[in-house]
Amino acid sequence: MTRKHFGTDGIRGTVGQAPITPDFVLKLAHSVGRVLRRTEERPTVLIGKDTRISGYMLESALESGFNSAGVDVVLLGPIPTPAVAYLTRAQRASLGVVISASHNPFADNGIKFFSALGTKLDDAWEAAVETVLEEDPVWVDAASLGKARRMDDAAGRYIEFCKSTCSNVFTLKGLKIVVDGAHGAAYHIAPDVFHEMGAEVVRIGCAPDGLNINQGVGATHPEALVAAVKEHGADYGVALDGDADRLQMVDASGRLFNGDELLYLIVADRIARDIDVPGVVGTLMTNKAVELAFRAKGVQFVRAKVGDRYVLEELERHHWTLGGEGSGHLLVLDRHTTGDGLVSALQVLHACVDSGKTMAQLLADVTLFPQTLINVRLQPGQDWKSNTLLASETQAVEAELGDHGRVLIRASGTEPLLRVMVEARDAAQSQAYAERLVAAVEAG
Repeated sequence: MTRKHFGTDGIRGTVGQAPITPDFVLKLAHSVGRVLRRTEERPTVLIGKDTRISGYMLESALESGFNSAGVDVVLLGPIPTPAVAYLTRAQRASLGVVISASHNPFADNGIKFFSALGTKLDDAWEAAVETVLEEDPVWVDAASLGKARRMDDAAGRYIEFCKSTCSNVFTLKGLKIVVDGAHGAAYHIAPDVFHEMGAEVVRIGCAPDGLNINQGVGATHPEALVAAVKEHGADYGVALDGDADRLQMVDASGRLFNGDELLYLIVADRIARDIDVPGVVGTLMTNKAVELAFRAKGVQFVRAKVGDRYVLEELERHHWTLGGEGSGHLLVLDRHTTGDGLVSALQVLHACVDSGKTMAQLLADVTLFPQTLINVRLQPGQDWKSNTLLASETQAVEAELGDHGRVLIRASGTEPLLRVMVEARDAAQSQAYAERLVAAVEAG
């Protein structure tokens, strides 16, 4: 399918520029509503948002668009993306809608959708919506208009869900945890989850003003978490992104652990508890050291394209439950239907508390390979795929690396750049190989 509006994770852009304008968003909701009414006479849609100031405007447009198509709306207010997925399923709603641009700066925003089962929608559904978007609106009569109401206890329901993903005897008592909410959707929820599990909580990034989401804090700026953990003498630090579907974690020493390491830790804990883990899905960017560590444990490892959508597709194809990205977007499908930073953090902490070991001790078998990434600007019309010198140099480098590294060359999806990445056991070696490949790109 060729998408005109939908990307890999809904529709996203700069507020005030197409498609993130109130008129388009109203028409989008109207079109989605018409698609829903093909199979349901009176659909109900839940709408959640993060803390961007533009959320007010887009929420109003969505509400009007859905109501105009005869769809009822339940407004959840600021709440994490995975909370919308959970509540859509728990409330038996027809659809969940999230207003968020995740880790992007405040000037961006987006719209993404969850099915009645709390999962991402498939290509056929998106194609149906895009078809209706090209048609003239079909307003329902006044008696058939949808209604809107607020769910006042949405945050509390989600907090209880997060706690329910751990065993009843699990506690965080005696631990001090720094929680960084990225001034985003979990600012009022994440600290309460860890507090209610028994931890002493230090809050940072939990004071949104509509303009500061992801600004110098959160999973995309973990240096703030590292500093706070050291300053407060905390045992752990948890940083979420703007919509709380991804995370980074820090231990008492201030060491930062990325998504690749956290995924391995969760898998290794399952294996230590004699839980069968037949396979795990990572992405093209997953560190080679993690792949080798999985292999050493007898766990099959599959790489998907970058993006949680593609990780989920591979998990479903193989009927597996665990996957993720180095960015910290982890999928633990026996706990939730979608990536959830809070649920993933609790899984990691559960492993540490139960084993009596630190994250570093649980990851003693994994030393990430140094990675060199160089962006090369492509000239207009430059066909890097037909560059025979690059092809031969890539083949030579891969042969020299063997099983002790890897090469990944891919074009950027948003800029005229070629991303050249090399992993090797030695940082100087990865740098030298990457520069060698870049020279081949430029010579071609």
